[in-house]
Amino acid sequence: MERLDFEKPIVDLEDQLMKVKQLGKENNININSTVDELEKKLKTLKKKIYGNLSPWQKVQISRHPNRPYTLDYINFLTENNYIELHGDRNIKDDKAMIGVLGKINNLSVMIIGQQKGINTKLRQYRNFGMANPEGYRKALRLMKLAEKFNIPVITLIDTPGAYPGLEAEERGQGEAIARNLFEMFKLKIPIVSIIIGEGASGGALGIGIGDKIHMLENTWYSVISPESCSSILWRSWDFKQEAAESLKLTAQDMFDNKLIDNIIQEPEGGAQYNPKEVFSKVKKIILDDLNELNNIDFRKRIKLRVNKFEKMGVYKEK
Repeated sequence: MERLDFEKPIVDLEDQLMKVKQLGKENNININSTVDELEKKLKTLKKKIYGNLSPWQKVQISRHPNRPYTLDYINFLTENNYIELHGDRNIKDDKAMIGVLGKINNLSVMIIGQQKGINTKLRQYRNFGMANPEGYRKALRLMKLAEKFNIPVITLIDTPGAYPGLEAEERGQGEAIARNLFEMFKLKIPIVSIIIGEGASGGALGIGIGDKIHMLENTWYSVISPESCSSILWRSWDFKQEAAESLKLTAQDMFDNKLIDNIIQEPEGGAQYNPKEVFSKVKKIILDDLNELNNIDFRKRIKLRVNKFEKMGVYKEK
């Protein structure tokens, strides 16, 4: 398991504990009291570090290479029983945006989300989770397909942003995302959105218009990444920690500002330490949400969805 910079004191104490155990085993001596003391120290240290994470440290955890990605959630939720659907019927199939038709227990669902890739080769194949316009158009096509058959939509958000390349702009990146926002507000089916990693800019919002919106504890959701914000305001990436603090991008910030409905707690240190625990929590929340949303008339549900987003932010009409 790869460890982050701020976890170094934990790693050092874990190494010390392992050496003491090995020493006791090799020399056949009783080191129980020493082990108990070190384990107590380790528990206290973890509580201190993980209980006081800064916004920037939470950003780092959201990007952890061992953190579960969209396909991991899909495999668990559907018990590997799903059909992946491809293409926007216009340009091509965007590998950064995944869409599957499957079942959670006996409930049919359409699950859509960004996939980053688990190694260098797959990250390049998935374009690091940065979708092109055809990715958002594929997502909308699948949402419309789900609506046709009255199947609820689940979106799993994990992207550093929509792909900002010249070819993406030429094919209408901004229009594709804006079209998704417009159409998602009108969908007659329930939509549950969950931020499982990074939620950057329009790339995240392009599949983020939900009746229910949840964030995992160590994720972030913002109009811009801390690094990009730092480079714009300070002309340097050196102030990314200050930018993360100012952007108010953590799950707690989002909840306090009434921008999301719920925070899903993660295991100590992050989802990467116990993925199955997180998968189970996400599954329960999805089923609970859909049970609630399916009992609401679609006209009322659309109205509630629109009202949810209309209340966000501070503005004045003239």
